[in-house]
Amino acid sequence: MNNPLLKDFNTAFGSAPFSKLENQFFIPAFEVAIKNAKQEIDQITSNQEEASFENTLVPLEFSGNKLNRISSIFFNLNAAETNEEIQHIAQKVSPMLSEFANDIRLNEALFKRIQKVYQHKDQLELTKEQHMLLEKNYKAFIRNGSNLSDPEKKRLRAIDMEKSKLGLKFGENVLAETNDYELIITDEAELSGLPEGVVEAAKMLGEEKGKKGWVFTLDYPSYIPFMTYADNRELRETLAKAFGSRAMKNNEHDNQQNVIDIVNLRQQRATLLDYNSHAHYVLEERMAEAPEKVHEFLEKLLSKAKPAAKKEFQLLQDLAKKDGIEKIEKWDGAYYSEKLKKALFALDDEQLKPYFKLENVIQGVFDIAGKLFDLRFESVSDVDTYHEDVKTYKVTNSKGDFVALFYADFFPRKGKRNGAWMTSYKSQWKKDGINSRPHVSIVCNFTKPTKSKPSLLTFNEVTTLFHEFGHALHGMLADTTFPNLSGTSVYWDFVELPSQIFENWCYEKEALELFAKHYQTGEVIPMELVKKIKDSSNFLEGIATLRQLSFGMLDMAYHGNDPSTIDSVKAFEKKAFGETQLYPDVEENCMSTAFSHIFQGGYSAGYYSYKWAEVLDADAFEAFKEKSIFDKETAIKFKENILSKGGTEKPMELYKKFRGKEPSVDALLKRAGLLA
Repeated sequence: MNNPLLKDFNTAFGSAPFSKLENQFFIPAFEVAIKNAKQEIDQITSNQEEASFENTLVPLEFSGNKLNRISSIFFNLNAAETNEEIQHIAQKVSPMLSEFANDIRLNEALFKRIQKVYQHKDQLELTKEQHMLLEKNYKAFIRNGSNLSDPEKKRLRAIDMEKSKLGLKFGENVLAETNDYELIITDEAELSGLPEGVVEAAKMLGEEKGKKGWVFTLDYPSYIPFMTYADNRELRETLAKAFGSRAMKNNEHDNQQNVIDIVNLRQQRATLLDYNSHAHYVLEERMAEAPEKVHEFLEKLLSKAKPAAKKEFQLLQDLAKKDGIEKIEKWDGAYYSEKLKKALFALDDEQLKPYFKLENVIQGVFDIAGKLFDLRFESVSDVDTYHEDVKTYKVTNSKGDFVALFYADFFPRKGKRNGAWMTSYKSQWKKDGINSRPHVSIVCNFTKPTKSKPSLLTFNEVTTLFHEFGHALHGMLADTTFPNLSGTSVYWDFVELPSQIFENWCYEKEALELFAKHYQTGEVIPMELVKKIKDSSNFLEGIATLRQLSFGMLDMAYHGNDPSTIDSVKAFEKKAFGETQLYPDVEENCMSTAFSHIFQGGYSAGYYSYKWAEVLDADAFEAFKEKSIFDKETAIKFKENILSKGGTEKPMELYKKFRGKEPSVDALLKRAGLLA
């Protein structure tokens, strides 16, 4: 078989050869790449010389490069352009990769060599980055079973294999449930309240699917506008219950047992490794360090947010009462929030959308990145992509040096999971005098163009684009020696700092004037609207904070205690939400069964990190505000100490080098308007 995955990628920038890929290539490619990576490990362990950093840690770090490239291509396809065949391959490949990872971490000869270097680390003249790599690898072996007995190692392998399968199945079920649902409206009167663009998009979707009328789905660009603007309360309820019951219908795509199995396997693994809980295991390698510190952090924010949230909720309830609604429900929240925003600020998203044409916003993030970090973005057409929607850009600096290859994939489709994320097809590293640059991608689900309008973003979609682009900058500006310390390879509660700080520019006049231009007239967004955006930035912040805290607390409830007594996911979730609940519970809905962040993604015992990073970003943006939002000196300090350093030093040390001090939670509370 002539398998392009096993050859050097003789493509523009050495990019992934998507047009040459066929599904049949993946399993053979994984098998060969795993075999080759094992041979690279064997070369390390068979080395007769005394173990050193150069002959053990360095070759280990650069081993499996081809396997990493193949994995990144395959699993990014599984997230953004999947189908049944790819999902079937993923179910076969994930256990293979889990087994391979354990073959490395449980390799006694390899561990002994690393241990030997670690024991003499104080006598070695290591750089900070080398020291971090040694520390990270040594801990990784300990934390993944190197000191276990043979029967315990066997059990660990079995747990990891089962976990890998369950995580994939969880995601497949959520995607299937999202794709399977359609709300078809044939009576035009039932579209009351919906903006013209939303109606047009629903009509276009109906035509694409061969359905009469207007079609609404559970994809965010369809679901969110319907919940925000549709006057028909019964239809809002129908759609909300469909969204909230994903993977909880006792059918073939049900995730309730998967949730129970995943949390129990994680707990069993933690116990095997002598940790009290999965959270104790995870947080040992986080800024937060321990579950107690996370709980303390969440409780402090809860004490500030809950009183504000209750007042805000009452405002929504009072507004709904004017329409004869005695008890506000979850499907009323977005609808009356939008009405309240309009009443308080004379502002709604339909006013703003004409100023946020997707292409203009993309150019805006490019221009802002240029001003701050000396980057240039050039659209290129000679790079292979996996779908015609995907855009590609060559990123350089003002000297013309190649910085990164950047992919952007913006619109929803059947084979793409919901949400937005940044990912990588190739890490950055330095070897043999060459600084090998990264290939970075952002994937979103934004409002598609219609026959009469281009893609016009809601303000929330604008902030999402800035958020993911912040992650991308962290990847693109990486400048480390070792790939496993490069870019976003940092502590999980630090990784959201670059993404969340970049959102701040969306609210600033100087930044908005660069890209917020009317798609028809070219008029720059009026100052009046800029002021309204600023004035409304804390709108319902108490409710928004409480919502995020509820997710963090649910995550910690699952992973901070022994989950073996959980027999009902719904009952467990309901109890965990007790302290943060505002709306009446909906019995047939369950958030856990579609909580992909913690059951499929990497956020288990880590969802708190969004709020944790908000503390960092609020404090960090103050440094820009103290001078100017485009202050070169501050931007260079942020680039040199945060964006380019990856995980080469402890996050707090890097942060203090940038800011000169530790962050204060008060900066977040002040920005959110929650500081009494």
